[in-house]
Amino acid sequence: MLKFILRRIGVSALVLLGASFLMFILTINSGDPLKDLRESNAQNRQQLMDQRSALLRLDDNPFERYWDWLSGVLGCFTGNCDLGVTINGVDVLGLTQQAAASSLRLITVATVLAIVVGIALGILTAIRQYSGFDYVVTFSAFLFFSLPVFWAATLLKEYAAIQYNNWIVVGQYAPWTIVIAALVVGFVLQAVLGGSTRRRLITAAAAFAFVAVLLFVFNALDWWRNPVFGIGGVLVVSAAAGVLVTALVAGLRNRRALYAALTTAVVGALAYLAFAPLLVNQPSWGLLAGLFVLAILVSVGIGAAWGGDARKQVMLITGVTGVITSFAVVADILIANWASFLGIKSRPISTIGSQTPNFTGDFWEQVLDMGTQILLPTVLLTLVSVATHSRYTRSSMLETLNQDYVRTARSKGLSEREVIVKHAFRNALIPITTIVAFDFAALIGGAVITEQVFGWKGMGALFQDGLNAVDPAPVMAFFLVTGIAAVLMNLVADLAYAALDPRIRR
Repeated sequence: MLKFILRRIGVSALVLLGASFLMFILTINSGDPLKDLRESNAQNRQQLMDQRSALLRLDDNPFERYWDWLSGVLGCFTGNCDLGVTINGVDVLGLTQQAAASSLRLITVATVLAIVVGIALGILTAIRQYSGFDYVVTFSAFLFFSLPVFWAATLLKEYAAIQYNNWIVVGQYAPWTIVIAALVVGFVLQAVLGGSTRRRLITAAAAFAFVAVLLFVFNALDWWRNPVFGIGGVLVVSAAAGVLVTALVAGLRNRRALYAALTTAVVGALAYLAFAPLLVNQPSWGLLAGLFVLAILVSVGIGAAWGGDARKQVMLITGVTGVITSFAVVADILIANWASFLGIKSRPISTIGSQTPNFTGDFWEQVLDMGTQILLPTVLLTLVSVATHSRYTRSSMLETLNQDYVRTARSKGLSEREVIVKHAFRNALIPITTIVAFDFAALIGGAVITEQVFGWKGMGALFQDGLNAVDPAPVMAFFLVTGIAAVLMNLVADLAYAALDPRIRR
């Protein structure tokens, strides 16, 4: 495996080398970097042109300019990284670090959401093939996939930001809105769960009643402006997550796994009470990261203690439950700070930029500000990626479900959960892994339009500014980040292949 990895890295390095040279040549020949100065009426125009020519080395051979850039990149391996300067004399390395951090924050969240939602929808539609739910998801997937990004972004700005900001001033849903929302939830839920006509009607009626009552209660409590979640909500969410993960991984008949998951939920809630002063009173990112690692270690330890003969499986269940519990704790703290956040920023959902200028809030209010800033571009990128993931997952699952070994598993009397999770889904993941790896790198390169529409100063803006100015340094920095991301994600995909199918290791 090590030899295979080294060979792949070597081949990828050669590909990056050839592609970088091609990108450099195309960029420097895409226009005139002195165009704005040639059209200037400044008295020192010639002096400015000479300075820019010297800065960009326009009189040098293209091969010499490329070698100069490549030498700076190779210096990164010795601690002397030099990506050049922009047409205005700004250090490109600093710009790239800021832009990459901004873009990766956006891309990572969108990719994780797209993977979880897309794969879940793909599995459900494969199991419910040719049902009404399958047709609705298929239609929605093709719709989102074909939507022009700039148009979808405009719709999100109008309805998810401007209209929401107008509504949150009052924070009350009209009765007819509640009825429509409850009807939609009831219709979708009965389509997902399926069953006989009687079962569908009961499901739809129960969902309608629950959502309608819940929304009316939220209106009465003014919950949308002053929300409350609390330790009880954290415990309920984490316990429900534990039961769900247990049902998917081991089945609810495995009492050891179920008790371990519930123990993890209870311990997580009690730990929240113990660490509440540290978490609420101006924590740091380092503290949060340390507590998150501690939560995972404790959760895995609980799984090891409860596991018995199936220790690895139970440790997986408790580890996932611990992660979800940690996110539930953070969600509770953010919900508790929502009212004070609205006091600082009355129109919370922003449409431009990655952060609010001159924002004066505490730690958690700043987290809420970053979350509301990242919300719209994340939703947009997620919708586009979900369409791809759900379609590929559905196709791969349908192909796997028709294999002989799946029919053999059913004939042995295994439960449908075991057939789908242990036999079909594991093998269906192999082609899906390829799509996920390519999608992550493609999102970095494809977020140019999204970043432009939402005023997000990331890699897309860096690339566009460099290309418009015929400035190769920012363009090559963009290529360097996206190219390395593509190589790394393909390497991760190769390692995932080996983990999913041991035959690939040989």
